[in-house]
Amino acid sequence: MKTHHHEHEYEHEDPYEEQHGSGSVLAGMLVGAAIGAAVALLYAPRAGEETRAELRDRAIELRDRTTETVKDKVEQVKTKAYEVKDTVLEKTEELKQRGQHMASEQLDRVSQTAEAGKRKIQDSQERNIS
Repeated sequence: MKTHHHEHEYEHEDPYEEQHGSGSVLAGMLVGAAIGAAVALLYAPRAGEETRAELRDRAIELRDRTTETVKDKVEQVKTKAYEVKDTVLEKTEELKQRGQHMASEQLDRVSQTAEAGKRKIQDSQERNIS
């Protein structure tokens, strides 16, 4: 019998990983577009001043798009960091409450055991006196 255990081995299940990977692809596309535009401008039959002006305009456009992309990614990272921080704080509080509850239960058991031991000692002493 065949099992299909590894069927989805390469699928991304974490949306953060997918978003993180898309940033790299987007950055690669922007750099590729800039290089392609620069090469096209350099080989286009134009006057030098016109070519330099076009390169400058394209560089400014690329800078603006890259700045926006970086700002978006920084905002996404900040949002994710706040979400993780909130989750950690919630889990910490939950664990603290559980720990306090368990400690309280253990103290109750120790107290009950000590009380039972004390009664046995008293019973034993009373039998020895009688």
